[in-house]
Amino acid sequence: MASLPTASEPAPLRILPVDGRAALGRFIRVPGRIFASDPAWIPPLFLERRLHLSTRSNPYFQHARWQAWIAWRGNEPVGRISAQIDALHLERYGDATGFFGMLDAEDRQETFAALLATAGQWLREQGMRRIRGPFNLSINEEMGVLVEGFDTPPVFMMGHARPYYGERIEQCGYRKAVDTLAYMVPPNFDASPVMRRLLAASAQQVLVRPLDRKRFDEEISLLRDIFNDAWEQNWGFVPFTAAEFHELGRNLRFLVDPGMIRIAEVDGEGAAFIVAIPNLNEAIRGLHGRLLPTGWLKLLWRLKVRYPSTARVPLMGVRRRFQRTRLGPALAFLVIDAVRQRLHGLGVKEVELSWILEDNAGMRSIIESIGGRAYKRYRVYERSLDEY
Repeated sequence: MASLPTASEPAPLRILPVDGRAALGRFIRVPGRIFASDPAWIPPLFLERRLHLSTRSNPYFQHARWQAWIAWRGNEPVGRISAQIDALHLERYGDATGFFGMLDAEDRQETFAALLATAGQWLREQGMRRIRGPFNLSINEEMGVLVEGFDTPPVFMMGHARPYYGERIEQCGYRKAVDTLAYMVPPNFDASPVMRRLLAASAQQVLVRPLDRKRFDEEISLLRDIFNDAWEQNWGFVPFTAAEFHELGRNLRFLVDPGMIRIAEVDGEGAAFIVAIPNLNEAIRGLHGRLLPTGWLKLLWRLKVRYPSTARVPLMGVRRRFQRTRLGPALAFLVIDAVRQRLHGLGVKEVELSWILEDNAGMRSIIESIGGRAYKRYRVYERSLDEY
């Protein structure tokens, strides 16, 4: 008869697939245990997470498939992970690369190794040769594991991690693929002399306007077109589908003040845009992931009456044909300047611009010229699946 584990000896580790609604609920709640003592962590809304991971609700699953697992020690969940295969990525790159995501675990190498091996084996069985992540669930959503900036809470739609995550992943044979940065910018910045000259030179050619809510669907389609064009040559780019951007637009309609979406036109053509959103994480802090019975009232009050003091710019783009011209930085600055005036008027004190690729020297220069500071770093890892 096998002996029971002692107090100093952990219970045996089991990795079980997530199958069904109850198991998905347990999967969503795993981070609550991992981050229980972390003052910087903010529990996401459970309802939002269910919708995000629902194959019926999230348009991502129209071109992707996934599997999730929970790590157990006895009756205690001690970790989780997902694996995804994105048909749009494979169509674009043909590189037999799959992805892992939603990775959270206790500080034991055994747990990280078992979770990553399980995700890797599943991907290899599906014909993948390389694994990359974390992506929660796609490159157009949360990506990367936090490796710098653990002492401040994440803003909405950005991830958080324990300081040991990166090291544990690397101990499993993973290496850095790319780093991205999150910048914090005060909305009361002043333009540099160089930027003022660029703005003056482009004043007669560029019109910056708010999104026209009377033509909302048409405007959302324009934003998608600019974004997909602007980002097409960036690392790992996968285009937003019409369904994905439509769903994003529905959420923006509820969350975003009309002045927080700005479009720049050059000679009447949409050339650049920016979207700023209130930091919903600031508004849901203390709700413990629940809207009922009174959480929804607190959320509405915090969004509509006591407006959040922080915001995030999750979407921004300048059409490629302008990016390497003198007009490119002027367009970027014009939309940033237009939206920051509205944010300043709403009492917002700080705005996060994220994520920014570490090698995007042009955008980093613009942000740093207006007082932005890189305060968080996220890392995407990858490795070959040949050994799984």
